Amino acid sequence: MDSHILQLARCYHCPMIHQGQTERLILRPVEIGDAPQIQELFPHWEIVKYLQNRVPWPYPEGGALEFLRDIAIPQEERGEAWHWTLRLRTDPSQIIGVINLVRNKETNRGFWLGLPWQGQGLMTEAAAWAADYWFDTLGFPVLRVAKAIDNTASRRISEKQGMRLIGVEDRECVSGRLPSELWEITAEEWCAWKISNQGANHN
Repeated sequence: MDSHILQLARCYHCPMIHQGQTERLILRPVEIGDAPQIQELFPHWEIVKYLQNRVPWPYPEGGALEFLRDIAIPQEERGEAWHWTLRLRTDPSQIIGVINLVRNKETNRGFWLGLPWQGQGLMTEAAAWAADYWFDTLGFPVLRVAKAIDNTASRRISEKQGMRLIGVEDRECVSGRLPSELWEITAEEWCAWKISNQGANHN
């Protein structure tokens, strides 16, 4: 790894954010040293097309390093957002995706998963852990997520995890202006859903 990245990793790692674990995943707070793996995994059209249009496309060389250094880690230091890499417990050195929580009135969670690991229910596990963190650790009363209507995989996670559809509007995505939905769940609703759906965080 480039020595400059290693030096930055020591300066920018944010130890105050908790590491998480699910049945199959480790959720590790992002650090500058994650940039090379993210740069390799992230810039694929099937991953980025439904993300908000603030993601540059075509994705530039050094885009992951810039995002971590200039956006994600400063957000964490200001208490505005919390970002984790996703890794399989069977292969913790390999990043497979990212999930984040954001202090925002409109939408509070975002994620992406590398193509080889999609369709296995892994993001469902990560999303459930992130909801617990949002409500139990950070203490927020409501979780809202926005997503393009055509993003059926993401939509299914919200449906399966007890969220309610509260609005429809057009949003600017990487692939253009798309009809999108806003989903919501309260802390009380999340607690009730977990009690009635023990073991439902796969698939």
